[in-house]
Amino acid sequence: MTAPATPAIEVRAVGKTYAVGRRRREVVLDCSFDVADGSFTVLIGPSGAGKSTLVRLIAGFEKPTEGEIRVGGRPITGPGPDRQVVFQETALFPWMTTAENVAYGPKARRAYTVDARQLAARLIERVGLDQFRSKYPSQLSGGMQRRAELARAMVNHPRVMILDEPFRGLDAMTKKLMLEYYAELSRESKRTNLFVTTDVDEAIFLADRLLVMTHIPTRVREAIDVDLPYPRRLAAFASDDRANELKRRVLSILHEEAARGFGAGNGAADFVAAYRSRMAEEST
Repeated sequence: MTAPATPAIEVRAVGKTYAVGRRRREVVLDCSFDVADGSFTVLIGPSGAGKSTLVRLIAGFEKPTEGEIRVGGRPITGPGPDRQVVFQETALFPWMTTAENVAYGPKARRAYTVDARQLAARLIERVGLDQFRSKYPSQLSGGMQRRAELARAMVNHPRVMILDEPFRGLDAMTKKLMLEYYAELSRESKRTNLFVTTDVDEAIFLADRLLVMTHIPTRVREAIDVDLPYPRRLAAFASDDRANELKRRVLSILHEEAARGFGAGNGAADFVAAYRSRMAEEST
């Protein structure tokens, strides 16, 4: 009998508590889940629920108050090259060109070999920035900056890509193109992805598996397998019965969790508004 594969990420009974003056604030509580190797897992939950805190814990930027997180079967003791994080805010160095930004990781590790240089060049071409390799971030559009950041993360050969709302703030058309582009890129690389979002359409479009998180303190409320075929196209989602069924299910959970947030003064009205808007659209 073949032994079960070790998950890329294991989160076991993790909690995170911060001291706020004399009080203690629980942000993550008894949170457990696995991320399968090579899968695309999406975390979605109310704004301010603690998703970004989980990202920092898995990235190794912070340590859990309780519980344990493993990557590749090994406990996380701090940041490492096996995990690359792409945050909401651009992190490109403004004084470096596109090519210099993409090559920064291998150069910083003194691992800028011929293979690394060739990989950086291939990635720049693959993300459609070959003609912009000598441009500085200020000379790139928002979508181009996002593509450069993805290439900069992937050149390090991470076991896990962790993306915390990376396309937030882009205009609607650029965001649509980036979603479809990254979905295709991630399927090609077969790399493990943990993607954080508050956008239901984005979550269902990208995910193999969806983890719907509770209101703060966060933990997994429900895990949902997204059984939609590949390749996926956003334009087809509006008329896809299964996609709409999944959206209604996720929005219903998020509505309940967002409603809980009002009592805690968390300002989760975005999900309530999204839920009501979606329900109104589907009733017409």
